[in-house]
Amino acid sequence: MTDKFSKENRIDIRAPKEWAAGIPAVLSAYTNVSSKVGAIKGPKLLLDANQLNGFDCPGCAWPDPLHERATFEFCENGAKAIADEATSERADANFFANHSIEFLKQQSDKWLNDQGRIAQPMRLAEGQSHYRPISWDEAFALIAKQLNALSSPHQAAFYTSGRTSNEAAFLYQLFVRQFGTNNLPDCSNMCHESSGVALGETIGIGKGTVTLKDLENAEAIFVFGQNPGSNHPRMLSSLQAAKRNGAKIVTINPLDETGLKRFKNPQEVSGVLGEGTALRDVHLAVKINGDVALIKGLCKLLIERDNQGQNVLDHNFIKAHCHGFEEFKADIEGTPWLDIEFQSGVERGQLELAADIACGSKKTIACWAMGMTQHKNAVANIQLITNFLMLQGNLGKPGAGVCPVRGHSNVQGDRTMGIWEKPPQSLLDAIQTEFAFTPPQEHGVDAVECAQAMYDGKIKVLIALGGNFYRAMPDHDLIAKGLANCNLTVQIATKLNRSHLHTGRTALLLPALGRTEIDHQPSGIQWVTVENSMGVVQTSHGKIPPATKHVMSEVRMVANIAEQTLPDSNIDWRGLADNYHGIREHIGKVIPGFADFNQRIIDEGEFALPNPVRDQRQFNTPTQKANFVCHPLRSIAVPDGCFLMMSIRSHDQFNTTVYTDNDRYRGIYGSRRVVFINAEDIAALGLQDGEKVDIKSHWQQPNGEVEYRIEEDYRLVSFAIPKGNVASYYPETNNLIPLASVADKSNTPAYKSIVVSLHQRD
Repeated sequence: MTDKFSKENRIDIRAPKEWAAGIPAVLSAYTNVSSKVGAIKGPKLLLDANQLNGFDCPGCAWPDPLHERATFEFCENGAKAIADEATSERADANFFANHSIEFLKQQSDKWLNDQGRIAQPMRLAEGQSHYRPISWDEAFALIAKQLNALSSPHQAAFYTSGRTSNEAAFLYQLFVRQFGTNNLPDCSNMCHESSGVALGETIGIGKGTVTLKDLENAEAIFVFGQNPGSNHPRMLSSLQAAKRNGAKIVTINPLDETGLKRFKNPQEVSGVLGEGTALRDVHLAVKINGDVALIKGLCKLLIERDNQGQNVLDHNFIKAHCHGFEEFKADIEGTPWLDIEFQSGVERGQLELAADIACGSKKTIACWAMGMTQHKNAVANIQLITNFLMLQGNLGKPGAGVCPVRGHSNVQGDRTMGIWEKPPQSLLDAIQTEFAFTPPQEHGVDAVECAQAMYDGKIKVLIALGGNFYRAMPDHDLIAKGLANCNLTVQIATKLNRSHLHTGRTALLLPALGRTEIDHQPSGIQWVTVENSMGVVQTSHGKIPPATKHVMSEVRMVANIAEQTLPDSNIDWRGLADNYHGIREHIGKVIPGFADFNQRIIDEGEFALPNPVRDQRQFNTPTQKANFVCHPLRSIAVPDGCFLMMSIRSHDQFNTTVYTDNDRYRGIYGSRRVVFINAEDIAALGLQDGEKVDIKSHWQQPNGEVEYRIEEDYRLVSFAIPKGNVASYYPETNNLIPLASVADKSNTPAYKSIVVSLHQRD
């Protein structure tokens, strides 16, 4: 190891990796489970991950092969998530007695996570400095008392994490709606809400339209704003299969991520001893927030070539299934090449290479993740991606379609189950028919609106079913003040995180059963279901004993809260928690696509939900067609001497959970306080690679005044990123982003386009 900087800085910078996975991934997976779970128990647990009778990995939502499984159906990051949940470390009553809230606030996210599983229910009483034990009965009584003391049900908000099972999510939204509100913010508000809004308007369904088989048999795959090597590693196997079947792969991202260069599959001899598989054919290093211009450029090339008689567009599909093509065509033709190249940062010649691949393909898929969804114009990004596919008829046929790649393991399932602040009328009507009460009709608050409402004193109780609301949100100072305004905050969690330290006047910390753990209920051992990123519903069976005798399943917690809060309810909450089959019976009658839910999942183990676009080329939009949408080029004003910054995740991180301070693929070891920046920009600033800087964000308020925020003590790291752009890790830089900086229509925080300046530290 060669230190680039002095030892006191505790950071080591190495050259970025040129390939992903391989032996290092195997060693990392084994080391994590062996050190945290045990040398025998840990590896054995991995063999149950993502199997038909095993447990669903608590990591990402990448799908498993339908009805087929490899022996090792997990990735390095999945192994980290499993080891993290099954750790032998415990944060028990003694731990909290010995560590005050103020002490815990001074520790890093990694340190908090390393303290292990929360062992028993804890309460932070008003004015106290330490969490202290509380019984489950006392905790549920306190929640019910606080909820029933509110002057309106809308003074409470009920947050949901994407790791919550379908059964818990359905029961949760049912309780919340019988309580009287649609205040159901969730983690999708911060990640793929833009996808749902964009796709709903263009094709009539807010989900992807492809299967795993489609991806592996596509002729061209365009990957926008995604880093699968770190965030969805099992996707690399699917890309490898597609590549071996002849697919061409185009990547569009400001950073040329390692996982899309070359993949060494650790389950193959060539992945251990050989060179692996080269994945991407063309990389387009788009400027941050230059995607609208880039995609319009691709569309312009397709239309130009078709006008020249090259028969590029699928005019039959456009005529039969699309609306608004002529207006879209005129908008694209009227967009100057000079503007496209300037705003995207990509020359026409490079775009021509990508267009060649599109034109040579009869089956094209577009994948994307949060590099697309967390900009002010995120909805425009995704609608233009969809329109790009529509030009060649790449919807509703094998090997083609849209593929938003979700992060948390059941974030898509939670929305399907009704975790939505803007529920469709059809859902509310189905709930009323099945449960004989009238659900609230007015929309609730999303995550950003919830934070603002807490700050304004309008929400007095926050219950969080998992997640790390404080840390995942932007504008940490505002979020902390909003939480402090609450009378009660309740965090249902497996492990300690920073949201448990920024609380209401009274706070509860309730330990949940993990996905890997056996769920004992009066009717016997229970299993739950989840929905993956491609709309497949599958079972999850816990395999190891609960962390302690005091942890409780999320289903049971929700049922107990509901029973205490709604004593006159006509719903048998306790009976549903005793046997989850009853919950699935109700789901089958309320949620489309789940008819005969129990029998189907028992007989088949898993099944794909119906998808009208994929299955029938049916578009449930107001026009009953797929809609072309025109979007003008709009760039973010970046003052002289400033940069546009995007937040990114490291390889040793899952969402807000930080496993180590390393980022193996980007060559960062020992620190997360770094700024990736072009070498020419470092020179223009008169600074040196490795110097310390402060990051100062610039936010122009509606009245024209500029608001400044500062994050201190970061290292400059020379990196291959477009000039004028920088990148730094999430969630450390979240406080640079005001709560008001959001995507149009979806209200998703704009984590990926922050105007900043860099200032040398004294």
